[in-house]
Amino acid sequence: MFNTLITHLNDALYGYILILILIAGGLYFTVRTGFVQFRLFGAQINAVTERNQSGVSSFQALMVSTASRVGTGNIIGVSTALCLGGFGSVFWMWIIALIGGATAFIESTLAQIYKKRGAESSYGGPAYYIEAAFKRRWPAILFSVFLILTYGFGFNMLASYNLQSTFAAYSFYDPKFTPWLIGLILAAISCYCLLGGGKRILKVTGVLVPVMGVAYVLIALIVILLNLPRLPEVFARIFSEAFDLQAIFGGFSGSCVMYGIKRGLFSNEAGVGSAPNASATAEVSHPVKQGLVQILSVFIDTILICSATAFLCMSSGVEPTEALSGAPYVQAAVSTSLGSFGPIFITVAMVLFAFTTLLGNIYYVDQCICYILGRVPGKLFHRICYIIASLIILLGAGLNAGLLWNIADVLMGLMTLINMPVILYLSRYALSALKDFDRQRKAGKDPRFRAKDIDLPHPTDYWK
Repeated sequence: MFNTLITHLNDALYGYILILILIAGGLYFTVRTGFVQFRLFGAQINAVTERNQSGVSSFQALMVSTASRVGTGNIIGVSTALCLGGFGSVFWMWIIALIGGATAFIESTLAQIYKKRGAESSYGGPAYYIEAAFKRRWPAILFSVFLILTYGFGFNMLASYNLQSTFAAYSFYDPKFTPWLIGLILAAISCYCLLGGGKRILKVTGVLVPVMGVAYVLIALIVILLNLPRLPEVFARIFSEAFDLQAIFGGFSGSCVMYGIKRGLFSNEAGVGSAPNASATAEVSHPVKQGLVQILSVFIDTILICSATAFLCMSSGVEPTEALSGAPYVQAAVSTSLGSFGPIFITVAMVLFAFTTLLGNIYYVDQCICYILGRVPGKLFHRICYIIASLIILLGAGLNAGLLWNIADVLMGLMTLINMPVILYLSRYALSALKDFDRQRKAGKDPRFRAKDIDLPHPTDYWK
């Protein structure tokens, strides 16, 4: 009964409501920012490589947000979209990423404008700009609760399940016992790292994210090059299926549009309100710089890594089916070109993807717990939370895939329903900050931000 209820709610959210909000919002931000995700690509590179003498750098904040974005969704999520929505879903993933870059820019710029001063570094996120917009705490607390449920429960259980599912290709796998054993090992390692505190999270993700991303893309490129003659047919199918109106409107809940947007949103999280929590920790001279960094994170996630998975699978010659949905399709696709090494590599990649996702997710949960309590909780409270989080990881490994995907999608959708209207309302200040940034760059200056320059009516801890 619970699964049926979640499925109906999932279909209602993603049938039209979220798709309209995300596309309309993304297009609005794209036009109002003057196509910032394309126009300022050079500035994005400069922002992420800018050196910082104190506090969290833009690069470190990028790694934390990318650690959460780049995860099992880049492998299992893309495979699921292809198997259930067809090749056309890739096109809609690209669309949601391209226009979602502008959405990510707005929400992360706002997170920087409204960030708070901490003992060691700044902090903030949607909870703080939601409070500024409504001038009361309860909407921000509601959002924080949904984020804790989404990332602490929904996404982490799903990441745990997706990781253990890659072991199903091996002879030692017993569906009754192996998932729980793998979940136990993953939970123990995660708990060890989490008990090391926030600095360890930054160090671990800072090392693993670039390594796993580069290695995965390189292997995907090798497979694609080995199957190069199939690429014209792959592109033809992507565009023909993406605009097959009869198939789309004949069963929209299972169409390429819905799966492309749903899995694209799950992967890049633009508009969900997660990445701004990491963006607020960066020390930059202008909020727009961190907004530009988060555009790059969306592009890395979807345009680069999700596309690598998609073309790896589509060019292999293995036809996607519902039975292959998830890890089996990716493993079958890569094994056609790389033999027995293929499934082993996918398993290793999944371990790294899932591990960094789990740590990045808990980092977001930490931020929202601090907001709800109004203070940084003590070590005992943190330890109890980390132990609970580890038990949730263990639980997710043994549950049902369909139920876990539905729970994650619904919770993520509810977060988005709160975050998108707020950033639409507050976007005037992010847009004013962008104009200020552009003006200073044209004058040959390294942009420096002051809140009074955009007539910001809300009090801030920074930018005075």
